[in-house]
Amino acid sequence: MKPLAQNTLPATPVQGTPDATGQIDDLLALMARLRADCPWDKKQTNHSLIPYAIEEAYELGEAVQSDDDEDIKGELGDVLLQVVFHCQLYAEQGRFDMSDVITTLQEKLIRRHPHVFEAETLTDDAAVKARWDEIKAEEQQAREARGKPKRRLDNTKAGSALMQAQDVQKQASKLGFDWDSISGAFEKLEEEVEELKTEVRDKSKAEIKANISDIEKELGDCMFALVNVARKLSLDAEAATLTCVHKFKSRFGYIEAQLGKSLEDSDIEEMDALWEAAKRHERSS
Repeated sequence: MKPLAQNTLPATPVQGTPDATGQIDDLLALMARLRADCPWDKKQTNHSLIPYAIEEAYELGEAVQSDDDEDIKGELGDVLLQVVFHCQLYAEQGRFDMSDVITTLQEKLIRRHPHVFEAETLTDDAAVKARWDEIKAEEQQAREARGKPKRRLDNTKAGSALMQAQDVQKQASKLGFDWDSISGAFEKLEEEVEELKTEVRDKSKAEIKANISDIEKELGDCMFALVNVARKLSLDAEAATLTCVHKFKSRFGYIEAQLGKSLEDSDIEEMDALWEAAKRHERSS
């Protein structure tokens, strides 16, 4: 960890009931107040916030696709909240604050656009992209000088866990770390599923809870192995999973529409029968 910054202090919490002013300093003060007085916000860490940041990014994408101004403003705000929340936590640790993040971003944008802010002349997108890659290479050299060497799999694309898993497997395959045929991927999947079964077989809920960390690792191995099967089939694991999610939502919506009563007042037998009806309805549509 870096030594504590000399002048990094979290924002002073706002007092009373604040107004919505549209000013970043007031937003930081509001976040500081939430950290001071909200039980949920108090217990969060930078690591516990990771799933929320990912979720908000996806929801922003959906809002942009919808082209609804109110939804877009709301989701942009939720993404901004994640930035503000993380900055508040790091400021509390004395590491850096929002002004440091903004300064770092400004420096990066200026550095990566010499054709805008300096005398360089780049006439088309291809030239801009080539120069951008050169600058990123220079930045990587600076990272290596700070003791962060670049590894062969460091170029894995950011994204969901499924997207990262498929990309890292693709990169490893290019380096010769792969099975010759899909049979190897299936064998590995079966092996990992059996290991997961072993971890939970004949275990009580209390025993599972006590061993949840190891079980999580085994489940992750299963997911990773299944993604490998998708890759060997030239399928996109993310797209396949999203197709399944949408299908599940559609079938469950059919159940809800056909029940004639609340879901809470129904039992699994009723819902399962309607689930099968939903599948037949799909085939006949």
